[in-house]
Amino acid sequence: MKKLVIFDLDGTLLNTIEDLGQAANFALERNGYATHSMASYPYFVGNGVRRLMTRVLPEDARDDETVDRVLGDFLEYYDVHCTDYTKHYNGMPELLQDLRDLGVTMAVASNKYQKAVDKIIPHFFPDINFVAVEGHREGVNVKPDPSVVFKILAEAGMPKADCLYVGDSGVDMETARRACIDSVGVTWGFRSKKELVEYHANAIVNNPIDILEIVENGITIS
Repeated sequence: MKKLVIFDLDGTLLNTIEDLGQAANFALERNGYATHSMASYPYFVGNGVRRLMTRVLPEDARDDETVDRVLGDFLEYYDVHCTDYTKHYNGMPELLQDLRDLGVTMAVASNKYQKAVDKIIPHFFPDINFVAVEGHREGVNVKPDPSVVFKILAEAGMPKADCLYVGDSGVDMETARRACIDSVGVTWGFRSKKELVEYHANAIVNNPIDILEIVENGITIS
């Protein structure tokens, strides 16, 4: 049985895309740039907010000064509005409660900046005592660098063999691979099943309850 489950946040625990898109479009419009449809944002996100700002800007406006300015406006908006449209994925609160009742330790590893993670997680999961809630911090590499996973393993006092990493993107699957832990890709998030396959997810699930079965049965995924 797996004793620690590390969850990605955006596209895995929560559907955050509307709030991310609204904040990015606010920043773009304030600076005189064209905005994007909400449908395009799943392909922009996943590598932290600075990379998001770089991707949404025109190619000829991606210099550091412009990215810094637009990022500042994004943060101003998102800090206030990060829970406006964000919602649970169906079955996710129940999964976390079931894992808690089984005595499974849980953690969050996100490329979202730490201030937002610290606001969002207790807002949506007030009854879940995560052993660690890790977002991106200045000076620390974003996923797929596995540093955040190693930090969580140390805090939880768990060996790699007891850990399962759950995410919705190739970035997540690569993070787990680099950390040498088992990975589960979820199909309800921002990226395609094809991407999860290409990045060698050890297992792919369509419903949160399927994760519970993997944890309970102690499957060694290969």
